[in-house]
Amino acid sequence: MFEDNYKLRGLRNKLVKKLREKGIRNEAVLRAIATVPRHVFFENALIEHAYQDKAFPIGEGQTISQPYTVAFQTEKLEIKPGDKVLEIGTGSGYQACVLLELGAKVYTIEYNRRLHELAKDLLPRLGYKPYFFHGDGSKGLPHKAPFDKILVTAGAPVVPRALTDQLAENGILVIPVGDREKQTMLQIRKHNGELTTTEFANFAFVPLLGQAGWKI
Repeated sequence: MFEDNYKLRGLRNKLVKKLREKGIRNEAVLRAIATVPRHVFFENALIEHAYQDKAFPIGEGQTISQPYTVAFQTEKLEIKPGDKVLEIGTGSGYQACVLLELGAKVYTIEYNRRLHELAKDLLPRLGYKPYFFHGDGSKGLPHKAPFDKILVTAGAPVVPRALTDQLAENGILVIPVGDREKQTMLQIRKHNGELTTTEFANFAFVPLLGQAGWKI
């Protein structure tokens, strides 16, 4: 069993307050952040870092994203209960848990096999059950498309055509695009088959690997 006590819940509430101060307005997203026990994704010796608003290494050259980044991307997805969501980059699995708390049906794909296996083991033990896939996320999951929402949690050099093709009508794709050091967050909407893009602030993600991503 995983411990979740009054102190840890209090730290999550403090984190939510900080995210609200930084501009996150979607109350459903904030409730999800307040609910998911982020500390279980950390080794016991590092639990003190779990509710700080910063990214943290999880091994394999990957990180668990900064809570603000998770909240920001999730808010831009405009999740509705029942939405079919594709997440590119399972990582620790934390972001998938937040999406599930919002009532989404989540398909999550991870390039790194070890991280895929760890998340596949951990999340069901926490009560979270997305559909797990191992492979090249830059190609999406064509056999499961279309998706109402697509979230990319790694920095891409370009917007992969496969992902916009797999986006449902009136769907939203949120993806950071740029170079290996810094990316601009894009929110891409599909309407009548046409794509419209809104640009937001700059972020720094680990690189998206794969055919339409960065080469290893």
